[in-house]
Parts: sequence; C-alpha cells; structure tokens
Amino acid sequence: MIEWRRRIHAHPELSFQEFATARLVAEELGAIEAMEVQTEVGGTGVIGTLSGGPGPCVALRADMDALPITEANRCSYRSRRPGVMHACGHDAHTAILLGTARLLGEELTEGGLPGTVRFLFQPAEEDFGDDGRTGAPRMIREGALEGVDAVLALHMNPGLPHGSLQVNDGYTMAGLDTFRGTLSGTGGHAAYPHRGTDPTWLLLPVLQALHGIVARRVSPMEPAVVSVGRIHAGTASNVIPSEVEVEGTFRSYDPDIREGLIEELERAFSLAASLGGDYSFRVERGEPALKNDARVNRRVIEAVRTLFPDCKIHQGPFGMGAEDFSHMTAVVPGSMFFPGCALPDGIRDLHTPYFDIDERCLSAGAAIMAESALRLLQRPLQEGEEWKR
Repeated sequence: MIEWRRRIHAHPELSFQEFATARLVAEELGAIEAMEVQTEVGGTGVIGTLSGGPGPCVALRADMDALPITEANRCSYRSRRPGVMHACGHDAHTAILLGTARLLGEELTEGGLPGTVRFLFQPAEEDFGDDGRTGAPRMIREGALEGVDAVLALHMNPGLPHGSLQVNDGYTMAGLDTFRGTLSGTGGHAAYPHRGTDPTWLLLPVLQALHGIVARRVSPMEPAVVSVGRIHAGTASNVIPSEVEVEGTFRSYDPDIREGLIEELERAFSLAASLGGDYSFRVERGEPALKNDARVNRRVIEAVRTLFPDCKIHQGPFGMGAEDFSHMTAVVPGSMFFPGCALPDGIRDLHTPYFDIDERCLSAGAAIMAESALRLLQRPLQEGEEWKR
C-alpha cells in the first residue's frame, strides 16, 4: 500500500486526467480473483465489483485526482510533475481502497461475502468538467450507485495523529456554491467623478453588506460562510471604470440556510441600484452539504472498536470544506469518516505545498473500510434502527 501511494504521489494527475492512476487501479483490481472491472466510468473512473451472491450491495469510494499546486516537500516520492501535487490525500485514499479490495477479495475466496461490494475509484473530486459536474455526479449518472444499499468513504485528517479518527452524524462538510456579481455605473474621467456614477464607490456598501450577512442575517447556531475571492475593475489609473466584478463563495450545512444566503447576497448587490447604479447577480450551485447517516457510522465505530480498541474517536463535523461525495450520500445512505494522519511537525495541512501523511494510516484505513463493509453486509440498514453509542 505504501508503494502504491508513493507511486501515485510521484505521478499526480489533475481532474479528468487520471489516466495512469486509473490504469494502475484497473491492473491491481484485475489481479484479484473474481473481481469484475469496469473502466472509463464518468471519464477516467474505475469500478471493481466483488459478489458473493444474493444479498445487500455496499459501495466504497476513493477519489484519484490531484491539485494544481507545486510540491515543496523534499521526500523521495515527491511529485515529478511541476505544478501538480497530491495535496489532499487522494493518493492515500486510492491506495487504501486498493488494499480494502485485496482484503475483501481474500474474504470472498476464504469464506464468501454475504452480498456485493462495489469499489468506486472516482475522478475529479477537485474540479468541474465542461458540463459543470465533478466526478461523483458523473459516476452516479452512469449507474455507479444502482442497487447500492449504503456507501462509505474516508478522507485524510491532518488535524489528528495516527491512532485517532473523526466521525460525525448528520451534516459534516459544507455545501459549496459560488456567486458572481457586477456593479454597473457610467465610468468617466478620474478628474471629474461628479459627472458620472463610480461603481468602485458602489462597491463599498455592497462589500460591507456581503461581509455582514453571516454576522447579522444568519443565526449564530448555524454554520455559514460568505467570502469574497475576486474583485476586478478598471484598466488605467486616470479612468473611472464603468463596471466592477465581484466573485466569491458561500457555504452552509442546512438547505434552508443555503437558500437564505442566496437571497441575502442578491439583496447586498441591489444596494447599487439605490445609489444610482445597477447590478447583475448569479449563483453557480456546487456540491450539496455532506450528510452522514448515523446507521452507517455505527458500523464504522463498531469496526474501529473491534480492530483498534485504543483508537481515539473524535465526534464532530469536519468543517466548512466541501466534498463531492455528498452527491452520493444524497442518493443512498452513506458516511465519510476521517482517520488521523498527522506528522509530528504539524505543518501538513490539506491543500498546501507541504501536505504529507503518516503512512501507518494506510493499513489501518483499509482494515476499517473492509470491516465496516462486512458489517454493512451482515447487518443491512433498517428503517428506525436504534442508534446507541
């Protein structure tokens, strides 16, 4: 598993370009007895299927793409592709799911599986394709979750050390949407601003309103974020521009909060009209919030306590980052858990040039995934199932 992970780490591939990674995955899956392999699903996605006959179907998912980041680490397996790096742990996710497939392949050979396990190696978690979709909804559209009773995934957690794990019932990662607005004035000569409408002046109250949405229009008990990431105006120092472009992101857990944020964002931009200018506003919807099913989490926690009694289990949401696995948990009951992978220096945060992991989390992650899958097969989810910790 370490060899797989380091090979993938050294040869990272961006979203929808995971050709070599997909070949590696398909080759390793094909070496497992009774494994059926399907390639080019949702682009470069790979699906492996192990079936022991009639019974439930459990899907296990890993993402394969890297990020457009130049790696700063000096390890032997550092990225050999300038400007591309596995800075979010997808190399580890892929290696872990390959290890899980090996373990469950042995289980099928030795004693049988009480159902079917589907291994989903997904492209493009980090970026959208030309159709505006990431890898998860593309794979769903091509049937990856047909007949699936539960779906499970994991994500590296550099905030916790090896030997610990984070899990959460309900909303766990945020929904991600972007907004784009344009403030329109007349522009004009910089020496005579009184003769027209300056959109950079209109920008001031709009920005104040945008940054006040979460503080004053959303309950402090509800997670929400509004951030401005790009402002563009003008071409010369002595010309008042006619337009100012503003772009940003907003994130939330609750669907009602999400809709409320859209209303408040447009209300903020509409201030331009009250000051003699005009505006346009649009939203591009991204991933929904990731909602974990408590029944699936129960199987994961039982697996962890059986395999690793000393493992420290932390309960709580992962944060306001987004994850397109949320598309899958919106279709079937599912969960994502977060094994600790921190290195001692504490500077290996996600999406940074220094990201790296304690590789002991690979074998532990595969064991937990395999055991959780078996428990989901042996005890399928039931409506109204009592949840006790």
